Amino acid sequence: MPETEELIDAALTAVRGRDVRLAERQLDRLVVGAGGPDAAAEVDAALLRRLIRDVGRLWPRGWQPADLSRLAHRRLGPRPARLLHDVMAAQRRELPNPVPRWWDEQLRELDARVWWTEDGGYLAAWAARAGIDRVTALREAVDALALVVALPPIAVLRPPPGATAARPATGPAPGGGSRILDRVRALLAKAESTTFPAEAEALTGKAQELIARHRLDDALLAAEEQRSDLPGGVRLSTDAPYAGAKALLVQEVAAANGCESVWSDDLGFATVLGWPADLDAVELLYTSLLVQATAAMLAGRSERRAGGGRRTRGYDDAFLNAFALRIGERLRAATAAANQQAAQEAGAERLLPVLAARGEAVREQLETLFPGVTRSRLTVRDAEGWASGTAAADRASLDVGDAEGARQVRGGRRGRR
Repeated sequence: MPETEELIDAALTAVRGRDVRLAERQLDRLVVGAGGPDAAAEVDAALLRRLIRDVGRLWPRGWQPADLSRLAHRRLGPRPARLLHDVMAAQRRELPNPVPRWWDEQLRELDARVWWTEDGGYLAAWAARAGIDRVTALREAVDALALVVALPPIAVLRPPPGATAARPATGPAPGGGSRILDRVRALLAKAESTTFPAEAEALTGKAQELIARHRLDDALLAAEEQRSDLPGGVRLSTDAPYAGAKALLVQEVAAANGCESVWSDDLGFATVLGWPADLDAVELLYTSLLVQATAAMLAGRSERRAGGGRRTRGYDDAFLNAFALRIGERLRAATAAANQQAAQEAGAERLLPVLAARGEAVREQLETLFPGVTRSRLTVRDAEGWASGTAAADRASLDVGDAEGARQVRGGRRGRR
């Protein structure tokens, strides 16, 4: 009914305007509805329809189910995020066939499925399932809608369902890439679980060697098969605390594996562009190294307290930035060694042009998707944290050069996309 839609619009406008009192008044009106015995059901059905419509408008603007879920958890919390999972499941019914397999895989990972019997009773069923009252359910549904309608366009990394654009390279690399990644996962799991820093560094270094060799094999195979794929992309979370240090870690891991990264600090993620084998490697390494860095930072805190120092945010931030830079140097050293060995085996005249062409393709994709990229400098103010972070990433005593005092991280400006 038009009256119901007007009530939803009024509540949405009030929430987006951040006038708490007005928002509560409009919410009260939404609870009552437009009148009549079916007013509540009409509001529920209209609100779900509006959510489905506006969520569907995100997909051509670059958003993916995993992106929306991550941001909803960050800004709204777990319960409204689960509501949006339901909305995505309902919206899936309206997508044109064929729907890409990766899309349904993301929905499955989010456990996004239609579990309710009919849309008119969804919100009441969700409130009962969540153990909340109707007012809270309506408030959180309107908050979720306000988030969805305010999201800006972001880079389209994969054509959404129904699109006919040129396909980026997105699937697993041919030639047994999964077996290599399984070995890498096993090495990184050991690195995360060991209590000996030198062992963790050695295991991570071995994982990077495997990754680098697989990357070179895939590059040569792609050149022989004359594949027409474009570089693809993934988004990695860089939520607070220490978002800048996490973005730096993403950049260092990406650079060591032939990828480019752009940090969208306002949205809490970094976008990594590259070829499938490289993107898989970056995601695995970043996830593992973040675990290792956090563990090393906590151990450093304990040592600092034992020595009479106290934990500060500046110390932690400096620690993680130094860790990221030193790890990046180590990963690049492992990659360079693998490149040199592969050039000797396959012939530099055969390998180097292939690597140069793939690197140029990634840079072109960066310029296409992020024409408004700027650079922001990370500033480190705690010398003790810097020294401890460098030492934590350098326990294996590999000679890979001196750490830098700062490093620039690309950051995308939302208004220039």
